[in-house]
Amino acid sequence: MKTHKNLFALICSFENLLLAARLASRGKGLKTPALKFFLHLEENLLQIQRELATQTYEPGEYKTFEIVRPKRRMISAAPFRDRVVHHALCNVIAPLFERLFIFDSYANRSGKGTHAAIRRLQHFMRRARYVLKCDLRQYFPSIDLEILKQLIRQVIAPSRFHNEIRKRGGADAETLWLIDKIIDGS
Repeated sequence: MKTHKNLFALICSFENLLLAARLASRGKGLKTPALKFFLHLEENLLQIQRELATQTYEPGEYKTFEIVRPKRRMISAAPFRDRVVHHALCNVIAPLFERLFIFDSYANRSGKGTHAAIRRLQHFMRRARYVLKCDLRQYFPSIDLEILKQLIRQVIAPSRFHNEIRKRGGADAETLWLIDKIIDGS
């Protein structure tokens, strides 16, 4: 498996953070947290950029609430500012992981989604006599985070030459720091 290095400078670039803010605001309409963030957009993005560069970024508290439709479940939502950081990270690392996913994985993937999943299900239903419909209860809370981090490190390599790479403008060790910070804060 190919490992990737020197991603952090791309994650922290102002252009990527600006794109991330726009992506994080999609579908939020006129909700207060997004409006407050965009009211001082440049200042907020520069603050995030400084915190990432100095590794002083700390994720905020998640808001947890329950929904009952289509089924009862707990939802945890990150603060808007953190969603900007999540998008900035995913803008850079998602393409590295995309080719590792099976074709029939549809959640949170570009060019996939609910409608594509339904079309694929209909395709299988025309060919198969039986279909198994199931849901894994409490799947995400049950993920072993240390195993997840190990799998991520197979794609994003920690550097033995951290200080040298840092002088050249970014290091994979810093990218792993951010990923760990987000995972541990979720």
